[in-house]
Amino acid sequence: MGADRKLILISLTVAMFVGLVVYLKLWTIDYSMSSDEAELLRRQFDLANREAMDESAEWRRMYDRELERANRCNSDLNKLKESFESVGHAARINQMVTKMREENFALRTQVDALQRKLEAEKSRCGSQ
Repeated sequence: MGADRKLILISLTVAMFVGLVVYLKLWTIDYSMSSDEAELLRRQFDLANREAMDESAEWRRMYDRELERANRCNSDLNKLKESFESVGHAARINQMVTKMREENFALRTQVDALQRKLEAEKSRCGSQ
């Protein structure tokens, strides 16, 4: 009976050691997979961040272009108004002023729309 107990105790010890080795092996496999996943997530985040910055820069360029056009039209409108006032052609001046105001209004509307889109993109990028 003493030999049976010793054999059972040795078998139990060997089984526990093998179980511990298997557990450690599984843990190291899971740990290396977790590290790889973290690296992949970091790369994906960096890529998404770069894309968002590029898109935000593009929206900003479009906004700046439209704002420049609107300011240029407004400046031209003021110059025309001044030059026509000195000449005294009130009817032609009023037509051109009306036309320039309509163009200016349309451009301002486009600038406002681009500004709203830019803000929406910024908020969308910020939420990612």
